Amino acid sequence: MEVGDTVIVTGVPPDVKDDEQLKTRSLLEKCVGRQFVVAGIEQPEGFPYRLIRLDAGHIVGEESFKHSVWLEEDYVHSVVVRRSAVQGTC
Repeated sequence: MEVGDTVIVTGVPPDVKDDEQLKTRSLLEKCVGRQFVVAGIEQPEGFPYRLIRLDAGHIVGEESFKHSVWLEEDYVHSVVVRRSAVQGTC
């Protein structure tokens, strides 16, 4: 998986919770089943896996970059985007 790939969110990690300021779980639940373009990938020091950044502000009616979520790769599925060939006549 690379930045720019299209993915579908397939689930929410069980340990993700909402708190008074950040409604992370609620936002992620709204993302399940939707397609996103991978905006970033990082493997924080000490983590055994990579995290995928998805910009999801549009889900709550704001600009996408204003609400980013980070998910383990286990909770997203890559989507193959096929481009339609435009056929012309000579």
